[in-house]
Amino acid sequence: MLILNKQDITTCYTMLDAIKDSKKALTNYSQGLTTVPLRTAITAKNGQNLFMPAYNQEDQATGIKIVSVFPNNPKIGKPAVPAHMLLLDGQTGEISCLMDGTYLTQLRTGAVQGLATDLLAKKNAKTALLIGTGGQAAAQLEAMLTVRPLTKIYVSSINLAEAQEFAITMAQKFKETTVSIEAVSNPNQVVPSADIITCVTTSKLPVFDGRLIQPGTHINGVGAYTPSMLELPVEAITKATIRTVDTLDGVMSEAGDILEAINQTTLTLKDFSEIGQLDTTTLRQTDQDITLFKTVGSAILDVVTAQTIYTLALSKKIGQKVQL
Repeated sequence: MLILNKQDITTCYTMLDAIKDSKKALTNYSQGLTTVPLRTAITAKNGQNLFMPAYNQEDQATGIKIVSVFPNNPKIGKPAVPAHMLLLDGQTGEISCLMDGTYLTQLRTGAVQGLATDLLAKKNAKTALLIGTGGQAAAQLEAMLTVRPLTKIYVSSINLAEAQEFAITMAQKFKETTVSIEAVSNPNQVVPSADIITCVTTSKLPVFDGRLIQPGTHINGVGAYTPSMLELPVEAITKATIRTVDTLDGVMSEAGDILEAINQTTLTLKDFSEIGQLDTTTLRQTDQDITLFKTVGSAILDVVTAQTIYTLALSKKIGQKVQL
């Protein structure tokens, strides 16, 4: 069995690799070439354990991500949300790899947004707004920069000091690019000028004014993943001329902002399509189109991404091998 930590993964795998794997995973999902059982949650004494399995027929990759939520862990110096990914050998069913599930989640969540932004945002997009500066935010910013030559990124958080610190950290990380990163106290100040808006929060209220959206904007809803979370405003969803999701089953059962838009307006399931089904007729047609992508995540993204990481790590002799 191969053990891979975050450093091992970053050594052999890039955000561009992850974006390509996201496309593969969601295309296979939409074509019925995957098996993705419902997430299983088991409540324990001190927290909750979530089990997310999936199988990809194309490369016979099977795996399960285990994410635990144990709020008291920080008191003993451990992360509150530990996560690990287990891959199984497609020929024998034995465990082939154990890897850092926290970084894997950040990587594939950023990548799926990067895929949508690449497919739907204007080719000449230069300005972006990132709302939310938590654990997923860095990968979201990196994904946008990977697919578009952005020159300005505004970042916003409920805590301005945190947004400012994040902006400084990201400016240093991407100092070799030409992008300028600036924290703003109110995202609505820059919504009208943003070519791309990416939201990665767990907010139960919309995080910007959808009435301010201008023609040509691409919107990503990444953070809200339960029926009670509503980060995207209804106005933004209804204004969009192209509305895509990672998986219809997942979004229509878990995405509170999309469910709220359907409840409040005449929108129906038929007004949304899976990104794995997009073709030239369902992509942006003009620079005036408003496009939208919503993701709640899927275990198939974890499995396809993890399988490529494992294959690359083996070829480059990265990681620690152990005998079970």
